[in-house]
Amino acid sequence: MHRRAGGFSDFVMTITLPPDDRTAKRNVAVLVAAQAILGSQVTMIFVIGGLAGLMLAPNPCLATLPISMIVFGSMSTAPWLSQVMQVRGRKTGFFIGAIGGLIGSAIAAYAVSTANFWLFLVGSYLTGTYMSAQGFYRFAATDTASDAFKPKAISYVMAGGLISALIGPQLVKVTDDLTAVPFVGTYLVGMAINLVGMSLFFLLDLPKPAPRTAQTPVSRSWGELLRTPAIGVAVICGMVSYALMNLVMTSTPLAVVGCGFTKGNAADIVSAHVLAMFAPSFFTGHLIARFGAEKIVGTGLVILAFAGVVGIMGVELTNFYVALVLLGIGWNFGFIGATAMLTKTYAPHERGRVQGMNDAIVFGCVTLASLASGGLMNCSGGDVVEGWTAVNLAMTPFLVLAGGALIWLVMRPKSAAA
Repeated sequence: MHRRAGGFSDFVMTITLPPDDRTAKRNVAVLVAAQAILGSQVTMIFVIGGLAGLMLAPNPCLATLPISMIVFGSMSTAPWLSQVMQVRGRKTGFFIGAIGGLIGSAIAAYAVSTANFWLFLVGSYLTGTYMSAQGFYRFAATDTASDAFKPKAISYVMAGGLISALIGPQLVKVTDDLTAVPFVGTYLVGMAINLVGMSLFFLLDLPKPAPRTAQTPVSRSWGELLRTPAIGVAVICGMVSYALMNLVMTSTPLAVVGCGFTKGNAADIVSAHVLAMFAPSFFTGHLIARFGAEKIVGTGLVILAFAGVVGIMGVELTNFYVALVLLGIGWNFGFIGATAMLTKTYAPHERGRVQGMNDAIVFGCVTLASLASGGLMNCSGGDVVEGWTAVNLAMTPFLVLAGGALIWLVMRPKSAAA
């Protein structure tokens, strides 16, 4: 915005006022609350999903399938939910996500009470609908933000995950004995979380999507978008950061207990990891604003590599703690930085397609990583140490891919990378 001022008719001074981010900051506050309250159901269900699956599954090998179904639900929901938001607005998509979480928890509670594993998978899949909607909170935070505030907005919303990570496990402890059948009470509380949490969306002040007209440009196809260097590299970096974090984290409890430590030790290590995932979010956006998203993503990839090195160096508790803390910090820098990169790569009419494509690819790879993690851990080598080593070594080619792609993008002329 410009204001013309001056005391003389022959002298006019133009003053450029800083952008007003009051609306954006209010939206960020609402989205942080939504991430903390509604997001607690994800951490809560991830804690009990495998345990409930083990209780219901016809084969113990299928115990973690409910968790994979949640991630698969998120992956398959992202493309169409993003298009709904493009046409109907963010609020509509967020309400759909919360309703999916509500119905998913209801079905899961009934499935557990009737010992129906296959119906339990359906409930888990619908929970993935909420998880997909939650993934778009970070993008919604940028809809009313200035360019300078966008990386900070993304970072603050992601910081809400720290609160949900603390609330979720505590709710599991409180609800564990609410009902005669284990886990039913937890899923009933999940229903209540969705009912209460969705009221927050009425407080959002987000722009309505512009109606499509004959003059509205046609969005590029997925293939055309991915061939755009800046988009392709941002997707690769986000995909690798999230998938590798999931690959190692999923195997960690098995490795810790398999090396002779207690389940309590495993829980403490995972808790330290979750704190490391979200605590840096309070300053990651400031680092991106100062140094640029590409440098922060590169730093995140290097930290992920160090996490793998520490994991391979030994199987003492210290190694597990240090490796998992580095894994969390590396994910934070890599994923938030890649999101910030992506928000600068598309026109407004392509927002829905690009964001949906990105999250479908990212969570598709996370699904594969969660499935591969158990195979590498249990079927590579003759003991737990060899399996844990295989998991950490598996990070190498993907880090090389993401690091090479990022270097290639940075080295290209800016006009060619756009």
